[in-house]
Amino acid sequence: MTAIPVPTERLRQQISALSDADLVPLAKMGDEPAIRILVQRHNQRLFRTARAIIRNDAEAEDVVQAAYIKAFTGLAAFRGNAQLSTWLTRIAVNEALGRVRRRKNTAGLEEIDMQTTSPGGEILQFPSSLSATDPEAELSRSQARHLLENAVDELPDDFRAIFVLRDVEGMSTDEAAAHLGIRPETAKTRLHRARKMMRQSIEKRLSGAFSALFPFDGARCAFMADRVVAALRHEKSETD
Repeated sequence: MTAIPVPTERLRQQISALSDADLVPLAKMGDEPAIRILVQRHNQRLFRTARAIIRNDAEAEDVVQAAYIKAFTGLAAFRGNAQLSTWLTRIAVNEALGRVRRRKNTAGLEEIDMQTTSPGGEILQFPSSLSATDPEAELSRSQARHLLENAVDELPDDFRAIFVLRDVEGMSTDEAAAHLGIRPETAKTRLHRARKMMRQSIEKRLSGAFSALFPFDGARCAFMADRVVAALRHEKSETD
């Protein structure tokens, strides 16, 4: 199998400094370094979003790859009316939801959505980081991350999606609702219930930070770029 060439460090740094708006025209022309940078830049959000819906690491990676392939093969349709990150996330959401629908029918949440909840709800207050850096502190951080991930996984499907987009990815309620194709009022209700469930489950034991949830970086992140570029090459070879 032919190895996929990786850009030189100098070229990578130059391209990395470009904005999404500058990289998109290059990606439209099939520029692989630009595609790699865009993939690595948006991997974390797309993976977290997909995993929130799928609840499986391997399948979430497949969703992310499929979303990138759809995006880059249809990049001509991107007009820049929204941010690229929003466009990519929406594609990933649709891909993940499509797989869930094929696997089972989602039911039982509409009734919960319509239940009366107290106005506003409560925001969980979490420490931003651990101050200590000794091995015991690192162990506590790892344990807290796994505790949070397990608690998130136990949330009902639609509650989990809105929770990850709002409290892990930091989107506004309107943004998250738009990504999920639901009304902001529905998003607020689901978020309130999700926070309540999380608070009841882990509030007294938490010691980590949301920023460490479902990491998708390092070699794993770079490998996704390789997978996307290889798949795009295969798509191109079949159409030539």
